[in-house]
Amino acid sequence: MKNLTKLLIASALFAGGNTFAQSKNAVVDNIVKEETDNSQLEKLGQELLDGIGPRLVGTPEFDKAGKWALDKYKSWGITARQEKWGEWRGWERGISHIDMVYPRIKSLEGTQLAWSPGMKKAVTAEIIILPELADSTAFQKWLPAVKGKFVMISMSQPTGRPDDNWKEFALSGSIDKMKAARTAQTDAWRKRITNTGLTTRTLPVALEKAGAAGILTSNWSAGFGVDKIFAAYTKVVPTVDIALEDYGMLYRLNENGVKPKITIQTESKELGVVPTFNIVGEIKGKEKPNEYVMLSAHFDSWDGGTGATDNGTGTLTMMEAMRILKKVYPNPKRTILVGHWSSEEQGLNGSRAFVEDHPEIVGNLQALFNQDNGTGRVVNIGGQGFAKAGDFISRWLEAVPDTIRHQIKTSFPGAPGGGGSDFASFVAVGAPGFSLSSNSWSYGNYTWHTNRDTYDKIVFDDLRSNAILTAILVYMASEDPAKLPLDKIELPVNSRTGQPGKWPEQVKANRHGGLD
Repeated sequence: MKNLTKLLIASALFAGGNTFAQSKNAVVDNIVKEETDNSQLEKLGQELLDGIGPRLVGTPEFDKAGKWALDKYKSWGITARQEKWGEWRGWERGISHIDMVYPRIKSLEGTQLAWSPGMKKAVTAEIIILPELADSTAFQKWLPAVKGKFVMISMSQPTGRPDDNWKEFALSGSIDKMKAARTAQTDAWRKRITNTGLTTRTLPVALEKAGAAGILTSNWSAGFGVDKIFAAYTKVVPTVDIALEDYGMLYRLNENGVKPKITIQTESKELGVVPTFNIVGEIKGKEKPNEYVMLSAHFDSWDGGTGATDNGTGTLTMMEAMRILKKVYPNPKRTILVGHWSSEEQGLNGSRAFVEDHPEIVGNLQALFNQDNGTGRVVNIGGQGFAKAGDFISRWLEAVPDTIRHQIKTSFPGAPGGGGSDFASFVAVGAPGFSLSSNSWSYGNYTWHTNRDTYDKIVFDDLRSNAILTAILVYMASEDPAKLPLDKIELPVNSRTGQPGKWPEQVKANRHGGLD
């Protein structure tokens, strides 16, 4: 009789476990099927990136994108809210015209830098190049020469071809010669800046105070036709990045005795102090509503392009994963949250503010999955220094289709990330934030913070893979009977200092950006 009882209990346990396995497989299968047959990624991308565009914090486009995201979540039956956490310098990019008018007419490729002041009317003026000067005293004597002129403060690159193009076609002597010349020129230009007694940050301000008509830069990104577009430091006159090809032409004309004239008109507007916010979406947990699994991606971007791969792709991945989860897994065990962070580009400020403002969530976090480095499929996941992360993430990955899983390299327990993206805001306070790191697609040169970061650079097959992966990881983390332990590894000795390694320290959010 006892043996029969044991057999019945064992059968019941087996049946229960088998039911869970079947249920788990059914949800995973439905995740894959929904994304394969009914993906919304292209539509979401077109609406966000083409229709609204870049999402520089403090701009009307960022505000418009936030409202769009709230409407999308509402249409999917997902509760979402706008969480104000600070305020920012409001700014709106207007129409820009940048033209060479002497010695010939040519429209120039260029971009007014973010938060650069606008102009009441077009200004036509000669160009002057920052010269080689012996020291800061010589610089001060030269400074009055800039009055009424556009000042070039970037080096003119010796080549507009990326290095891989040289490697493919050039003779070895030619590429070695080019690299040597570029290194020498770069060192000389760095010394030219240093001898002013200023930095690349303070030099434009000094030129502005001396009466310059505007500042011209060229921040080449080492690819064909690609420049990095960041922020201006001037407050009165415009700062404009000129693409390498046109910048080099203006520079050469000037050096060869022709004094080119250009006309610039930038119509940007200051909008005063505006609120900044995160978007947080939620699918409430049924069994453990006060434990959380999070999806994470920053919502803001620079605005040289449309922020497609930094971080439109991460945003689309997380929105699509939430849409799928709501449809095929509407009653999760743990509460599922998605965080769309603002002002990541100025120092992870949105996620840092969330960590400060929501200790009740951070302290009960099962896992956070963040994606933020381009259009590529996820190929690396690390344990961020949590001793037991590998046991859990490896188990969760077992449910992922092999076509996706086999491409992913894992490193456990790994080391804690101290910055780079929003997962680090959570890691710094000992919460399990993990980066879903993707392959390159020439991200560093061609789309990261550039004027070419646009919709056409997205590889949607890779995004579909990432949406499936994220949804499955979130589902598995939600269902896991166990809570991921937060034990940290002992970090190795720092080879530079000889001191024991230290866990990254929490950094407070800047809640008043650009208002100094």
